[in-house]
This record gives sequence, structure tokens and C-alpha cells, in this order.
Amino acid sequence: MNIIFIILIFGVIVSFHEFGHFIVAKACGVGVTEFAIGMGPKIFSFNRKETKYSLRILPIGGYCMMVGEDEDVDAENSFSRKPVWKRFLIVVAGPVFNFILAFIFGVILIHFSGYDPAYVNFLTEGGAAQEAGIEEGDRIISINGGKIYNYREVLLNMQLTKTADPIELGLRKPDGSTYTVTVTPKLNENGEYKIGVGGGYRKSESFLNDLGYGALELRYWMKATIVSLKMIFTGKVSGNDIMGPVGVGGAINDVIEEVKEESPKGQVAINILLNLMNWCILLSVNLGIMNLLPIPALDGGRILFLLFEAVSRKRIPQEKEAVVNMIGFALLMCLMVVVFFNDIKNVFF
Repeated sequence: MNIIFIILIFGVIVSFHEFGHFIVAKACGVGVTEFAIGMGPKIFSFNRKETKYSLRILPIGGYCMMVGEDEDVDAENSFSRKPVWKRFLIVVAGPVFNFILAFIFGVILIHFSGYDPAYVNFLTEGGAAQEAGIEEGDRIISINGGKIYNYREVLLNMQLTKTADPIELGLRKPDGSTYTVTVTPKLNENGEYKIGVGGGYRKSESFLNDLGYGALELRYWMKATIVSLKMIFTGKVSGNDIMGPVGVGGAINDVIEEVKEESPKGQVAINILLNLMNWCILLSVNLGIMNLLPIPALDGGRILFLLFEAVSRKRIPQEKEAVVNMIGFALLMCLMVVVFFNDIKNVFF
């Protein structure tokens, strides 16, 4: 049963990404020859106007096949014949729809599970924050000049802290007054540098509150994803810390089993659903940002070509772009193989 949930998560995320390309392509007058949910052999399909809509047997994604997408087609509804701004909107729509999906799920999750504003709910006795004069009920609003909204952002910043270098915190008192303190993290018994504060979750207050913190939930996961990518590219994480689909599937399976054991009777289903929704947010944001990277074969690579065309007013020949994309795709496949075997090693050995 768990494998079905895992497959559906990946299927929903990728299908919504492709739906973004599809709906904007239609709005821009580009013909779509096929919009598919799933991959592999076809289960059934139907035609409406110029488009074939199909459901395929492997629920691991989907695709949107457009007229003139990979070749120069001399037709009014051809992608290749549309102005650069329309092609840009079509290409960027996929990642944007991933962010929209994450926002929608974030609003639902916050409504049922609450949100985590960066209030100091408790202080560690003798901790760095207590010694700096921070009090319970204060709200952390910045760390080293960067704005903070969620308590998890405080945790994220502390995870990146590997030394006892001083940290500048901006805080707001319950009466609305603000102040700034410098806190020097202390090494705890686990060998981690901490400032000695704790936060927590609060119940949803209103739909408008849900919308606001839904946007902040999206912001948090985008920030966490970008920070993670920086750490990967700068060599601050090892290969064992990187998970592919198999590793993610294993982690989701562990979460489902943990929820089954710890949830009160009668709440198991809703708690599993909320945890899966949290994974959907994380993975959808990851897919959106990864696709925006300027790598050939990804949406970001195509966006780079379009920006070059917009600035130079010269279009890169499609055959040359196709070669670059083919090379990029081959390199991505090699990377996926490496990540896949890394997943297998981490899961089974």
C-alpha cells in the first residue's frame, strides 16, 4: 500500500508540472499534440480537437508534447514560431506550477496542522540566548540581517552553524518594540553549536492567516532547497547525504510506518495524508527549482537560450540547441544512474 502512495506523490508532482506547460501553451495558441498522465504503454486515450489526452500505465510523471517544440515547424500553432516572450511563459510555467501546487498544499497543511512563527517558547538554562538577555515570548525577526518568519528557519540556520562565531539576532518584544543582540553559540553534548532556544506550532487562526503562512511555507522550502544546492555544489555535503527517488521513497515509507504507530486510533488516515502533503510540498519545490537551473535539457537551459535570443535578437539554430540538450540529457541520465546506485547502497547496505 505504501508504494502506491509514494508513486502517486511523484505522479502528481510531475503531472502538475506538465499541466503548467500545457495550459499556458494552449493560452498562447501553441498546439499540443499529446498531454499524457503517466509514462510507458497507454491504458486509454481520447482526442479533443488537436490534442490527444492519454493515461499511461506508469504513474511516475507525464509529458506535454507541443507542435514545433523540438523542430522548426512552419505552422501558426507552432511553438517555434511564437514570439520569444510567449515561449518563455510556456517554458517557465512548469516550475511555476510546482510552486503553485506547493502553496496550495501548504495552505491546507497549515489549516489542519498549524504554523510555526519564530517565537521563543522556551530557553535552555544557561544557554547562549538566555545569557544574551532574550526572553520567552520574544519573536526572532532576523538572523545576521536576513529576515526570519518561521521557527524552522532558525533551525536551518543553526544546522549550518559549525563554529562558535557570534550571530546577530533581531527580535521583537510582545509590546512591539524591537532590539538586536549578539549571541555566541555554545557546543552541546551532541557536538552541535546551539543558541539555546525552542519554538513550536500554533493553531490556525483564520483563512487569511493560512494564506499568509502558506506563502511563507513556500518561501521556507525554496530557501531550504537553495541552501541545500549551495552545500552540494560547494562540497559541504557528502554523496551519502544526497537522495534520489529510491532514497526519498524509503524515507516516505519510514514516515508512513512511524505515523501508523504513533497516531491515535481514528486519526491514522488523516495524519498519513498530512505527512504525504508535506512531502509533496518539499518535492514539488525541489522539482521547480531544479528545473530552473541553467542546465541543458531542463527548463532552465531552455530559458537561458530564450534570454540569449531576447537580448541578442538572434535565435540559436534549433539543431544546435537540440545537440546541446541531447548532451545535457545524457549527462543527467548518468547523474541519475549514480544517484540511483547511491540510493541502493544507502538503503540496503
